[in-house]
Amino acid sequence: MTMKRLEPVLTQALFAPLNAQLVALLRGLSAEEWDRPTVAGAWTVKDVAAHLLDSAMRRLSMHRDGYVPPLAPAEDLAAFVNGLNAEGVNYARRLSPGLLVDLLERYGAAQATFFESLDPFGEAKWSVSWAGEERSPTWFDVARELTERWHHQQQIRDATGRPPLYTGYLAPVLATFVRALPFTYRDVAAPDGTAIVFRLDEEAWSLVREGSWTLYAGEASDPAARVTLRGDRAWRLFTRQRIEPEATVEGEARLAEPFLHMVAII
Repeated sequence: MTMKRLEPVLTQALFAPLNAQLVALLRGLSAEEWDRPTVAGAWTVKDVAAHLLDSAMRRLSMHRDGYVPPLAPAEDLAAFVNGLNAEGVNYARRLSPGLLVDLLERYGAAQATFFESLDPFGEAKWSVSWAGEERSPTWFDVARELTERWHHQQQIRDATGRPPLYTGYLAPVLATFVRALPFTYRDVAAPDGTAIVFRLDEEAWSLVREGSWTLYAGEASDPAARVTLRGDRAWRLFTRQRIEPEATVEGEARLAEPFLHMVAII
């Protein structure tokens, strides 16, 4: 087997350039483009931008500043997060696009500075729930946040016909998303030693049954199934876009199904 242990996905240095790309993108939009629909439910381009501002300011308030706002109870984590997101987007609908971009420029940069100040190997403020973790290292929490900010910017780019921002970003985003695989496969039965290989663009990972499912970098030598998927399809699937995967599956098809329905967002 040509497999090895997973390495941390260190993304702290990517937030500042990603935010600069977002600000430049938004400053170039026409009035009509701000109102275009996106794949993010009922949100328009302006709503998605507002969500990015709200999430950055929430992170700074609650994590950097230690502020605990009054929060309404919810039945589960998804309902809680969805409620927060809706409140932030609704408030920002009273802001002009110009002011929204000014605030994103300032507080997106502040969030980047804050993330760079953190010890990536300390314990995270919040665990990564879609990976099934109750405690996570900071680098994983931060990488999860990068996937959020990147994929929402991609939604704006798609809605406005702008080119995708893949170079330097898609690879670490996919390397973060695949950390959801062991949790996604937790109820999939297979004999110990069963391996599934997942290839996304130029990178591959292997999920191996060892009592529970364990994820490795690289390719197992004799997998029971192999799934090959383009990265530009994979990130859309993992963020709940309704698209055809266009995946190539070799071996046991049932072992590919959970991957093709995997979600790596809340």
